[in-house]
Amino acid sequence: MNIANWLHAAAQCWPGRPALFEGARQVADYQGFAARVRGLAHELVHQHGVEPGDRVALFMKNCCEYLELMYAVWWVGGVVVPINCKLHRSEAGWIVDNAQARVLFTDDGQVFAPNELACREMAGRSRTTIDVGGVQPVPYSCNADHLAWLFYTSGTTGRSKGVMLSHGNLAAMSLCYPLDVDAVSALDAVVYAAPMSHGAGLYNFIHVRCGARHVVPESRGFKADELFGLATQLGNVTLFAAPTMVKRMVEQARCIGYAGEGIKTIVYGGAPMYLADLQEALSTFGPRLVQIYGQGESPMTISALSRELIADRERPDWSRIVSSVGRAHACVDVCVLDTQLHSLPAGQPGQIAVRGPTVMHGYWRNEVATREALVDGWLLTGDIGYFDDHGYLTLTDRCKDVIISGGSNVYPREVEEVLALHPEVFEVCVVGEADEEWGESVVAFVVARDNQPLDERSLTAWFVARMASFKKPKKYVFLTELPKNSYGKVPKTALRQWLQEAPGTVVSP
Repeated sequence: MNIANWLHAAAQCWPGRPALFEGARQVADYQGFAARVRGLAHELVHQHGVEPGDRVALFMKNCCEYLELMYAVWWVGGVVVPINCKLHRSEAGWIVDNAQARVLFTDDGQVFAPNELACREMAGRSRTTIDVGGVQPVPYSCNADHLAWLFYTSGTTGRSKGVMLSHGNLAAMSLCYPLDVDAVSALDAVVYAAPMSHGAGLYNFIHVRCGARHVVPESRGFKADELFGLATQLGNVTLFAAPTMVKRMVEQARCIGYAGEGIKTIVYGGAPMYLADLQEALSTFGPRLVQIYGQGESPMTISALSRELIADRERPDWSRIVSSVGRAHACVDVCVLDTQLHSLPAGQPGQIAVRGPTVMHGYWRNEVATREALVDGWLLTGDIGYFDDHGYLTLTDRCKDVIISGGSNVYPREVEEVLALHPEVFEVCVVGEADEEWGESVVAFVVARDNQPLDERSLTAWFVARMASFKKPKKYVFLTELPKNSYGKVPKTALRQWLQEAPGTVVSP
């Protein structure tokens, strides 16, 4: 079962149906979409030597070519390695090397110097279909366990881990969408405003299977006013958005008097949605919001909260329900476990675990991490939460210290390691702080070496030269020493508590 069969079937059933759009301009119907994919598949095999099982990395901003390249890779039995376009080139380079990618596609081929990566190719090319002999007419035949999507997330060690998702994982995730999230029809237009390398890109499958439209904004990213214009012109627009994106949409909509015309569904997730922000979004856009909870290891499919429940503010228990992340998806089992991995009853918090056909096969070339995460068929998410008596799951904390800022994961250890390399930094500890705009922001507690003066500007310049800018601390707290417990460890909970109680300043606690 090759997920590319869904595109092949759509092109056969509805060849003239609109498929790919750059802004409001159609650039391909489904017949053209599939033809372009077959041509790129031929290139992958005959110019780059890609064979079944080979990894092909994509380090690009959103574009229609992103979809074309992904399906071309699957068409020949390869594995897509999507890389967040915001990452620093050294981080992207590490992923390409770890994945042992045969070829890397970038926007212009100029991201890496020749001695950094031997395999790279430009993605920005004309959309003329390549008509050559020997083009594989149908997708490569493989079983459901064949690796399809190698998504790199990070762990508490700070090193990225490659999540191995199969064609079967992607199909199960996609088939859950119309059951638990939103019905899909050929009239829909899915807009890729969030990165296609992450969850937004995964929502392409069910829309391909149903012959819907795929829209990449001309900005190739998120701009609220541009999104509103597309919704008005195209109609029936669906998108995935982090809560910070939803908040910006609300602010812009209120400035221009826009009330959601043309938007069908806003699927939000990836970070906490504050109750006040949700109320504002409902007042502005009406019953158009759906919540999902998932992880890269079980993509977009742990639980969901329907638009009907979110919109029903007359319910006496509405605040409690919308503060949850909904009920388990139809294709998975979800439970809450104690420290001994025993199931807990409703009302008792513990670690959330999930099992089912969406759960990853493991971490690429990392057996130790795989054994820690997958236990007796269950994925241990690292998130803490509890069920209520009606099956609604509420998240309370994370046993991992990941910071979710603007819908993107930032891992304290990797930030700490970069700052610790600064010659004037003696010690550093990084935590997350609640932020109304971003969900959480990165805060670094820093101890200078030999009490040398340090300032935010120099530390930020040091950091962005070595790691993605979106991971940089938004605040520095300068200390003479870090607090430590009896085991010599820095109690991050105490630092987070101090941030909650202290005024907005950058002095020692």
